[in-house]
Amino acid sequence: MLNLFRPSPHIIVGLEVGTSKVVAVVGELNAQGALSITGVGQSRSRGVRKGEIVDPTAAAEDIRAAIVAAEKLADAEVRAVYLGVTGSHLRGFNNRGHHPIPSVDREITADDVQDVVNIAKTVNLPAENHVIHVVRQHFIVDGQTGIQNPVGMVGAQLQVDVHITHGVRNRLQNAVRTVRTLQLEVEDIVFNGVASSLAVLETQDKELGTLVIDLGAGTTEYVVYADGIIKHTGVLAVGGDHVTNDLAYGLKVSMSRAEALKVEHGSAVVDPAGRGRMLSLASDRGLPERSVNLEHLHRIMSLRLEEIFEIIAEELAQAGLLDYLRNGVVLCGGGAHIPGIERLAGRVFDLPVSVGRTKAISGLASTLDQPEFATAIGLVKYGSFQAASGRKRAPWFDRVKASLSQILSSLLAF
Repeated sequence: MLNLFRPSPHIIVGLEVGTSKVVAVVGELNAQGALSITGVGQSRSRGVRKGEIVDPTAAAEDIRAAIVAAEKLADAEVRAVYLGVTGSHLRGFNNRGHHPIPSVDREITADDVQDVVNIAKTVNLPAENHVIHVVRQHFIVDGQTGIQNPVGMVGAQLQVDVHITHGVRNRLQNAVRTVRTLQLEVEDIVFNGVASSLAVLETQDKELGTLVIDLGAGTTEYVVYADGIIKHTGVLAVGGDHVTNDLAYGLKVSMSRAEALKVEHGSAVVDPAGRGRMLSLASDRGLPERSVNLEHLHRIMSLRLEEIFEIIAEELAQAGLLDYLRNGVVLCGGGAHIPGIERLAGRVFDLPVSVGRTKAISGLASTLDQPEFATAIGLVKYGSFQAASGRKRAPWFDRVKASLSQILSSLLAF
């Protein structure tokens, strides 16, 4: 990394290693705690498939390129990052913890709160899995629901509902190890969907109920907020690359030609103006010039994107969450640029739909206005919350090694 920049204890860096691109965003906290984006760097992404690293050497080169570009623009040295993670192995679910109040006067203390949260976190996950997030939803005291802070209340039974996001430890470590080969520490890992929602939602959006969908190249992440808290998270291992593959197959063109057609002429809805219109394709490798039907192109894209939205809508309907989405749907990620994508999503969800823009952060306008940077910006915002809380945690890799040591020690005790 570069060594000629001014050091700053207030630098926070978000790193998204995506399927099509790597993005590094540098943020800085001022003395008043206000966050400003001061640098962004991006590079093409090679060693990543469906959001997970499959070629660490190639991925490390691309990460280095993005970090160096961000350092130059921000005039800052990057030593640690908040790393976004995704993949088909990630899962989210809600769980409830129960804790009887042992004190004679039945007054609930901060220790009781910590105990019930720890109980809620203790779930029967496979041994190879690692918990990424435990988000408190609300507490329940003797059947009274909707309590945000039960400390000082009197009750015999304390319960807490939490949302847990977890994934396969080794698959998470692959990404962390790749970053560490560049002499960078990973302060924490964050689910990409959570990071994106932090960037594009304000408090009111979370209270009213909002679904955030991040349409990436290899994956689609989604998060539901309602009553100010996370109610649901999920990942589909389907994204823009699958749209490109469908076009290549359906139009009988190469993947590179299909990608170019998607970017230059694509649409999420079938435009009546495109009926009967043909697109002439320049000769490729000496083959005769040919043409493709624009309506056919749009229909292929629309079917795949509609399927993605319908899968999410069906899952949320089964969870009883669609009625909570009074604020509608917010789209981000590179797929949010597809013409007609808001119309298509609105038709599937029967809700208002908008493209997400970064909120409550100052800095580089050209970066803040682009929905494809939402994840990396959200990672910086997540880091700013950690800094504001004053909690100093060991780097993620060291915490995982410590937890594994504890597991082994307990096994050897039997």
